[in-house]
Amino acid sequence: MRFDITFDYLCPFARNANEAVVEGLRRGRDWDVKFRPFSLAQVHVPDGERDVFEDPTASGVLALQWGVAIRDTDPQHFPAAHVALFAARHDHGLDISDESVIRAALADSAVDVEATAKVVGSGTPAKTVAAEHVEAVDRWSVFGVPTLIKDDAATFVRFMSRGDVTDLDRALDLLDWQDMNEFKRTLVPR
Repeated sequence: MRFDITFDYLCPFARNANEAVVEGLRRGRDWDVKFRPFSLAQVHVPDGERDVFEDPTASGVLALQWGVAIRDTDPQHFPAAHVALFAARHDHGLDISDESVIRAALADSAVDVEATAKVVGSGTPAKTVAAEHVEAVDRWSVFGVPTLIKDDAATFVRFMSRGDVTDLDRALDLLDWQDMNEFKRTLVPR
């Protein structure tokens, strides 16, 4: 199965879904997945204001750039780095707009941190984050994370459990069902 999934390290629901994808791949699921950055900070920029992509200090943008740099130049280490960046934010409550926090988070992921820093410094990941965010909005009307994209259909999901591959399997099974627009619980019994 081929699909994309959006991520922003700021979002706990994106963490739940992205960890499920990483775990599914680790377990050998036959998925061809593209992890797509999407900036929640950009979604909240008022019309006429400066895009967050022009400001690496904007909330979460620097971490997205590091994630994309690893995804594109060191893909074998991306899953571990991806999970580590979510953990820095959500397990440790750290400021992922701080490069030293990002570097420390990646220390155990086998990523070449210095090489990745050079890639981020080149500006290429910043352009990629902006382009992929804009494409997601323009092409699929994506408004948040996590969104699963298959062919021309995009589906926003929120999993309550972290990394649950079974939850992800259920959602993937529904992606081809185009006759349901929304299914949302009014209360979550937790």
